[in-house]
Amino acid sequence: MNLVEVNIHSIKLGHPLPFELRTERGVLLAHKGYVIQTRGEFLQWTSRGITICIDMDASDDRQRAYMGKLHDMVRSERTLGEIQNVKIAPDDLFASNVRPEKPDRPDWVVLQSRANGLLRDAQGEDFLGRLDKLYQELREALHHHPDATLLALNHLAATETRMYSATHAMVVYVVCSLAAREVLQWPTELDEALGKAALTMNISMTALQDQLAQQSQALTVAQIEAIEQHAQRSFSALLSLGVTDENWLLAVRHHHDRAPGPLAGKTLPLRLARLIQRADMFTSRLAPRVSRTPMSTSAAMQGCYFDEEQQVDEAGAALIKAVGVYSPGLYVRLVNNELAVVIQRGKNTSTPRVAVLVNRDGLPAGTMMLRDTALPQYKIAASVPQREVKVQVPLDRLLALV
Repeated sequence: MNLVEVNIHSIKLGHPLPFELRTERGVLLAHKGYVIQTRGEFLQWTSRGITICIDMDASDDRQRAYMGKLHDMVRSERTLGEIQNVKIAPDDLFASNVRPEKPDRPDWVVLQSRANGLLRDAQGEDFLGRLDKLYQELREALHHHPDATLLALNHLAATETRMYSATHAMVVYVVCSLAAREVLQWPTELDEALGKAALTMNISMTALQDQLAQQSQALTVAQIEAIEQHAQRSFSALLSLGVTDENWLLAVRHHHDRAPGPLAGKTLPLRLARLIQRADMFTSRLAPRVSRTPMSTSAAMQGCYFDEEQQVDEAGAALIKAVGVYSPGLYVRLVNNELAVVIQRGKNTSTPRVAVLVNRDGLPAGTMMLRDTALPQYKIAASVPQREVKVQVPLDRLLALV
């Protein structure tokens, strides 16, 4: 799909839609030919944070020309009346397609390195300013390229453990933000506190986390103490750096609390903390370390989905629903014995789109064939750790498939 956001003011009320309306993830909102009678129908979607799009790849020439002309008029600040009454001239059918531009995707390897340097040096010059820049870049990437962002960060987490702490922090923010926006439908203004809390939750032990990812020996007494006290120490470090946002500070302070129960019964900072705690646990279990292979996705999911009292955890369930059982960047074995990497979330949590890396005979695939795992012949049989997939594919080649 090539989903492009549509200006809702350009859609005429009382007329059959000339195209399907979908969410930014491709979920169908309205069939072609459906008649929207009132603006209130749009508000039912937009009030829930849904971006209304059309699939340019499924549109015919006339529809693409229509969208191109609308986009030109919006960019030239024409009045709503002019936009609503736009007509298609014959020449428009042959005009070049004008599509809203999305920001370029980050250089993920560079961003990982920057995040690592930032979080290892909290006392460095303009720490909060550089942190804000990192957060803004991640937020923009996630907003415009959610599946590519998940794919990139999960790939980096699996292939570069020396910067474990920074990569893990970014992954936690991304999955929390998706759950907050797409499932829990929290106000967008909470994202900054949520994001900065996720990025700085382990600021007092960044170097130690990186060391532990490489360590095969048992934890020392000093290491255990540092882990147990890191939430309070990170909270204190942020206070000393001048952070005043109570939601951010308290989310960091309580992000390791074991506090089951409905989110509605918690204060706002504790809701943020609970979502971070679930994401922290879920993603860390999927990340490899020298001393262990990652958990299977089913085991990691169950640990996140059920709380300390073996009840369904609201925050954990939201995370699974948002990113899927098999998130982009993870590796799976299909029922036909092919090994593949997940590249896009699917229509439900267990049927993502994947790219085959190893064929059914155990040989590297010459071409990365795309599979829809909702089809019985390509159903996912199990997750596999990255180290068992002998084929190494550069990140940019994987991102080109998203």
